Amino acid sequence: MIQMKTTTHDRRIRLLLHSLGLSSLGGAIFLQILVFTDILQHGYFMAVENNPAILTFEILLTAFALIYFIYMYQRFIRSIK
Repeated sequence: MIQMKTTTHDRRIRLLLHSLGLSSLGGAIFLQILVFTDILQHGYFMAVENNPAILTFEILLTAFALIYFIYMYQRFIRSIK
């Protein structure tokens, strides 16, 4: 009974982390498309964030997405061998 509860709890945490990770990577791809579109239309891209709370949150999400990407890439490479 306890072992079953632990695996269910672990599965939910893993699902949450994968959902956050994939959402972060999807958001990064979407923003990159917006940047490239703006560069193609205007020849440059400029963005300024004045709110330090939002800037901090964006930096933390970027770091999380990078760590998640490295984790998934390593898992993929190890599965090939």
